[in-house]
Parts: sequence; C-alpha cells; structure tokens
Amino acid sequence: MITGRRVTSKIWPDYSLALVTYLNASLQGIQLIGFSEYILRIIDIIVMGDSLLEEFSQPPFPVRLANTIGVKYQYYLDKSVPYQNIRWLITLLMLSLYGMRVFYLQGFYIITYALAIYYLNLFIAFLSPKIDPAFSDDDDDNNYSLPTKGNEEFRPFIRRLPEFKFWHSSTKACLLATFLTFFEIFNVPVFWPILVMYFIILFCITMKRQIRHMIKYRYLPFTHGKTRYSGKD
Repeated sequence: MITGRRVTSKIWPDYSLALVTYLNASLQGIQLIGFSEYILRIIDIIVMGDSLLEEFSQPPFPVRLANTIGVKYQYYLDKSVPYQNIRWLITLLMLSLYGMRVFYLQGFYIITYALAIYYLNLFIAFLSPKIDPAFSDDDDDNNYSLPTKGNEEFRPFIRRLPEFKFWHSSTKACLLATFLTFFEIFNVPVFWPILVMYFIILFCITMKRQIRHMIKYRYLPFTHGKTRYSGKD
C-alpha cells in the first residue's frame, strides 16, 4: 500500500501539469480566434484527422519530384543494359562533339586534361580484377589464374569496374566537361602541348605497370584471343 501511494504521488503531478498546460493553450486559442472558430477547428481535426495526417506526413514537393525523376532515370538506365554497342556509340558521339567544341573555342585545356586522367583511371579499373592477387596470400595466387584444362573449375574474370559502370561514369564525365565549357571561369590559360606530353608519359607508365601485373598473375581481361578448350566428345 505504501508503494502504491508513493507511485501515485509521483505520477499525479505529471498528469496535473499536462492538464494545466492543455487548458492554458485552449484558453489562449479561444482568446485569439474566438470560441466558435476554435470549436470548428477542433471538429475539423477530429473529422479529417487521417487526411491531415497523410498530408503532413508526405515529403515536400521538390523531394517527391526528385524521387520520381530518380526512379524514371534508373528505369531507363536498366533498360539500356543489353544495348552495349549503341550505348558506347552515343558516348563516342558525345566525346566527338566535346572535342569539336574545345577545338572551336581554343580553350578549356585543363578540363580536357582532367577528363583524360579520369578516363585513364576508369580504364585501369576496367582492366583490373576485382580482387587483386598482389594483396592475397602466396598460397592462393593460383586461384586467380584462368583454367588451362577442361577438368579444372571455371573461374571467370571479374572486373573491378564492370563495363556498364565504366560506360555510365564515362558518359557522366563527358556531360560534366561539356557543361563546364559554358563558363569562362574554367578556361584557364595553359600551354596545351605540355599537358599532352604529361598525359602520354602518364599513360605509358600506367599501362606498362598494368601489363606487367597481367603477365605476372596470368590473366587476360578480354575474351578475344583466349584459348578455348572443348570438352570430350
């Protein structure tokens, strides 16, 4: 009994404080808009409570518009997966238009150099395996080589950057570079032959290291030119 009284004595002030706060708010609302208007608003809240709750629970219109555009974009992006040749043809056409624009404007060489470096990084990731054998144990090095006999387990080459993501990133980079050419602030004056020389040197060094890696761990990231093993008749 003593415990019950103590619990009741602790809880009752909380209820009384909430009741007093509610009454004060009600009196202030009546004083601001009048008694009749206050009653009508209470009736509207009671009758249309669910509709008001749904209206206020929805995200703002810009968020809903962005979500709708994102869903549509992802839908058409997924539909374009089987059309590999058409996708790359469109990207090459966009790159040609970008090149003609840079040649016509005679500027934006820094953007072109950054785009070329980005493409080089994407290409290296496209040629590299998803799991680098250089960071694996020495005993497991042979697990990453391609099978050379018909009775061996089939181990396909898994790229670190799949073909579709390679194309998607390349297309977005080309669009961004084209968009930046409309702003003169990005047209930094530079002697473009130096940038070309830097890129050629970087390309040769990077590809030389990648080819050595391919020879060392015995993998070929392309299906063309690989030896085909036929099964027993």
